[in-house]
Amino acid sequence: MPTPAELSGPPVGPSVSPLDQRALDEKWWETGVVYQVYPRSFADSNGDGVGDLRGVIERLPYIAALGVSGIWLTPFQPSPGVDQGYDVQDYCGVDPLFGTLEDFDELAARCHELGLRVLMDIVPNHTSTEHPLFKQAVAEGPGSAARRLFHIEPGRENGQPPNNWLSVFGGPAWSRIAPESAVDTEWYLHLFSPGQPDWNWDEPEIWDMFDDVLRFWFDRGADGARIDVAHGLFKAPGLPDSPSVPAVIDGLRSNPLVMDQEAVHEVYRRWRRLAEEYQPPRVLVGEVNLEPERSARYTRPDEMHQTFAFAFARLGWEPERWVDAGRRFESMRREHGAAPTWALENHDLVRTVTRFGGGTVGARRARAGVLATLGFPGGAYLYQGQELGLPEVDVPEHQRRDPMWFRGGVSRDGARVPLPWSVGGDGAHGFADDAGAVPWLPQPEWWGRYSIDAQEQSADSLLAMTRQAVRIRRELVASGQFDPHAGADWNLEGEAMVCRSGTGLAVVVAMGEHAVELPEGRLLIASAEVKEHRLPADAAAWVLTGPAA
Repeated sequence: MPTPAELSGPPVGPSVSPLDQRALDEKWWETGVVYQVYPRSFADSNGDGVGDLRGVIERLPYIAALGVSGIWLTPFQPSPGVDQGYDVQDYCGVDPLFGTLEDFDELAARCHELGLRVLMDIVPNHTSTEHPLFKQAVAEGPGSAARRLFHIEPGRENGQPPNNWLSVFGGPAWSRIAPESAVDTEWYLHLFSPGQPDWNWDEPEIWDMFDDVLRFWFDRGADGARIDVAHGLFKAPGLPDSPSVPAVIDGLRSNPLVMDQEAVHEVYRRWRRLAEEYQPPRVLVGEVNLEPERSARYTRPDEMHQTFAFAFARLGWEPERWVDAGRRFESMRREHGAAPTWALENHDLVRTVTRFGGGTVGARRARAGVLATLGFPGGAYLYQGQELGLPEVDVPEHQRRDPMWFRGGVSRDGARVPLPWSVGGDGAHGFADDAGAVPWLPQPEWWGRYSIDAQEQSADSLLAMTRQAVRIRRELVASGQFDPHAGADWNLEGEAMVCRSGTGLAVVVAMGEHAVELPEGRLLIASAEVKEHRLPADAAAWVLTGPAA
């Protein structure tokens, strides 16, 4: 089988360094690839079994060698860890579990030396019950000003919650604020775990507080923010009952009373103005888990720069749905101007190897999925370990840590198992500097076969293909042959999903049972061996068509 380099042929444009690329493309996020780092599972520098910021710093050369434009760090701020950091206790600090503010400063500086941008994870919908303002609300009691900063309401008769809303993690979305008190019978809203009370964005103090949070991190070198649950900040006035309680735990997507309220858009207009006070402007990326026609409204010219393409991210191996999602996002790009942001994995989703069928078939499809995602016009995100083809791990029930498991019977732990850096088991397959470290989530015995060290030895590995694809993508950007504003046509051609860019790049994914004929043109890269210009089933390829070929 040809190596990735042999498949791609000679460079399609001038090779560019990371810093040259920064100067070349001021709107880097429109074509850039961002690597998602889940710090507690990336690299452990002190042997406590939990990844940390110094571990990220030590491994930055690996990320830079992928050729990506930047990293997104999931939360590392002080937190009780009820929801692995998404229950933030102090928005302007670093949890000692992960290091210090000085570690973050060094991380940001080192990233910039390597040509990498840094995106923070900002969690504005909810906080932690350990946040000083929530503790103040508990202490000051009913009617206090502190309680107005949260959705704290009296219950209904017979000791029932204020309404019938469900938590995304399972069970009621309300908990008693002082369950042992016979006097204080109020309830607080938490769309997620009881350890994550929702902020009340009807209060101006919350707006001012988050302005300060953004400035704090932007001033320290963060190049932008990924905004958690960006569509959920405002709740319907009066907090009425939902007319239908969903049978599945799907609160944010099933209940329009807790998502996509019109008032939320003014928050992002304000944040956009704040982001543009900086030079270069900071980037705002929204986790907006809505249909494309609704999520695109968050990327109007005066709001966020990007939202994740969730209608694509959750797909299985279904060509008709890939084409439908692509057409819808292209339509929204034409209407609102913002290029889609493609991803197939993150810390909340089942790994694609498993989602696409598991075993050898799932591995081939996941490999094709990486290549396809990197070829679609717009920004792209890779989740740590996706470039290794990691499958979902069936973490034993007694070792699971996800609050969704304890409340709703769904576990996301299988996508969060610490990375394998080495083949051997010492140091949790190289995850930790300490040979005897016990990782916070257990790694299976066979984890080493997917390790970075193992894949470094093979020119046919998914890691090698990913690096090659990112390099070719950068060269296409530099030569003007990867332009998200040129538009794209998405079609199902026989058993293949085909995305044809206006600049002449065709991304072909064979999603049926048979090999498919590739378009006429120059083959740049493929996820599997191409024979007689035919792409085998469960594979993807990039073909440069037209005069540039």
